[in-house]
Amino acid sequence: MEQGRTVYDNLKKAIVFLLPINGGEAMSILVAVLFGLTLPITPVQILWVNMVSSVALAMALAFEATEPDTMRRPPRPADEAMISGFLLWRIALVAVLMAAGVFGIFRLALAEGASLEEARTYAVNTLVVMEIFYLFSVRFLRTPSLSWVHMVDSRAALIAVAVVAVLQLIFTYAPFMERFFDTRPVDFVHGLEIVLIGIGLFAVLELEKLWLRRRAGRP
Repeated sequence: MEQGRTVYDNLKKAIVFLLPINGGEAMSILVAVLFGLTLPITPVQILWVNMVSSVALAMALAFEATEPDTMRRPPRPADEAMISGFLLWRIALVAVLMAAGVFGIFRLALAEGASLEEARTYAVNTLVVMEIFYLFSVRFLRTPSLSWVHMVDSRAALIAVAVVAVLQLIFTYAPFMERFFDTRPVDFVHGLEIVLIGIGLFAVLELEKLWLRRRAGRP
């Protein structure tokens, strides 16, 4: 029974991980099209994110261990939908936050005088960094993720993050990648801004978990 619940939870986590990422990408492009603005990410850059980082990180969720409160939860109704109202809320929230992060840093970079290629490179890296921080948050849908044990207790997640980080560094700094993806190197200041946006996403989601637990009367 415990293993069955774990498999079901991990399947939900993978869905809740992938849907808001795609939603954030779609919203960023939709906002640009509706308001006649420059696209923050090109189609080929979106293909890179979906085929490399998103898939690698989502696969790590299949190896997640059983959550602490798994066997304390009552059985779910047999007719319960996999995507509940709670998960729809989480998907919508994360999609909006990701779109805001991607579009925000893109417009900020252009306002600071960055070239279009530089601004798009910042936007792509922001999306990937937000995915990484979101991975650590979505590993525990309702319980806190902000602890050293929870951050390092999954070998699969750490391996996936390491692989994605290396590939993203190649994407950003390898000269031959400029020809395929129109990328430019990211300087230290903008790199720090990108990481801070990822931390901000993680913090917002942890606060949302805290609010939901208090609302439900759970510690």
